Amino acid sequence: MLNYKPLLFITGLILSKLSLFMYIPMLLALLTGGVGSKEFFVSILLSHTVAFLLLHFGRVKTFRLGVREMFLLTTVVWVVGSAFAALPLMLIEHISYTDAYFETMSGITTTGSTVLSGLDTMPHSVLVWRSILQWLGGIGFIVMGVAILPFLNVGGMRLFQTESSEWSDKSTPKTQQLAGQILQVYVILTLLCYLGYLLAGMTQFEAINHAMTTLSTGGYSTSDSSMSHFSAAAHWNACLFMFLGGLPFLLIIHAFKRRNSKHIYRDAQVLGFVKLVLLSSLMISLYLWLRGTFDLFDAIRISLFNVISVVTTTGFGLSDFSAWGPFTTILFFFLLFAGACSGSTSGGIKVFRFQIAATLLKKQTLQLLHPRGVFPQNYNKRRVSDAIIRSLVAFILAYFATILVTAALLAAFGSDVVVSLTAAITAVSNVGPGLGELIGPSGNFASLPDMSKWVLSVAMLMGRLEILTVTVLFFPAFWRS
Repeated sequence: MLNYKPLLFITGLILSKLSLFMYIPMLLALLTGGVGSKEFFVSILLSHTVAFLLLHFGRVKTFRLGVREMFLLTTVVWVVGSAFAALPLMLIEHISYTDAYFETMSGITTTGSTVLSGLDTMPHSVLVWRSILQWLGGIGFIVMGVAILPFLNVGGMRLFQTESSEWSDKSTPKTQQLAGQILQVYVILTLLCYLGYLLAGMTQFEAINHAMTTLSTGGYSTSDSSMSHFSAAAHWNACLFMFLGGLPFLLIIHAFKRRNSKHIYRDAQVLGFVKLVLLSSLMISLYLWLRGTFDLFDAIRISLFNVISVVTTTGFGLSDFSAWGPFTTILFFFLLFAGACSGSTSGGIKVFRFQIAATLLKKQTLQLLHPRGVFPQNYNKRRVSDAIIRSLVAFILAYFATILVTAALLAAFGSDVVVSLTAAITAVSNVGPGLGELIGPSGNFASLPDMSKWVLSVAMLMGRLEILTVTVLFFPAFWRS
């Protein structure tokens, strides 16, 4: 039988911490005389009250979390957090709870899809809150990706298991230490990104918001024009920190601690990520230059920015790449799936899964040529077990099944084929914009029916939690004693 008390207690604890961050936009509104102080106060009061009740009814002297409790907890925390984080958006912007929840889920999962417009004149309290949600979602996923998902053996993540990926009393201090190190590096990189944006000509308000949404690979902006509103220097700064957000944070921590970056550039996953970005950017740059769409330097900047933005699932808009022609559209359609590195803030399938699939294909080919041969499968100097292969195959199947089901539901609710398919992909991959005029880099999701937004909210959550973490909850066997 599931032990619900620890779930209530931890959910209440996290909700209470989320409530504390609501004080930032509330104080900003109070100090600047802007809109939102009353609405945030009401949201804080409601969130603190519910958090207190959850802490009270979930309190026990000692408790341990089993595998089933961990699966349920990872989903419940994100659902409950989004439910209460949506309150100030609904109260201030006078939008429906459906739209507010969609916007919040998109923020916390660092997807970047939006239903809001008029960002240039929107209250600063709302813009800061959206950025904070993405910043918190980014670091929350990093901690989950290096400490929880390997323990749950989701989608081949056990390859990246650390000594902190075991949930027992003995490992708890190690997990807390690891989380502290991740937070430290995350804050330092955010501050460096902020300084870079200041030097690139952004105001302090624009710089801090974009620093939070860049490193978290979230993609929320303070302008409807997204990054097109800012200078070329800001684009290069965004490229750098989006790229860093797509790297494994454990390797970044090692580089900071040892002041040596060799662990980063020797990692097979990082090398694959770099090759994917450079090769895709080179092809698109040459294509745009030879066609006369941009001059050479603009072609390099704009293509590199868009490739990194899509591969790291940031979703910043710079130029509508779907208008560049069929070649770039098809290439970006593939990149929507890709994702960056495991243990980063990015979504998507992740580079390591493509690399393991390639080694599996090579092994299978050699096995056909030499039926009696023995070909051990290794990745990044580690043996890939059959359990990891099974987990990875199950993830890939569940990933595309989720996209197909999501797309079918969107089509049933009235969306056309392009919108249905690309909205499903961008939600599950946590990219942000889709393709086409309606939900492309120059559009948003406001015109979709309410039911479509709820479907996409679930899809964003599933994509962020590596699909299987949520899928397992739909099996009756999970709820049996």
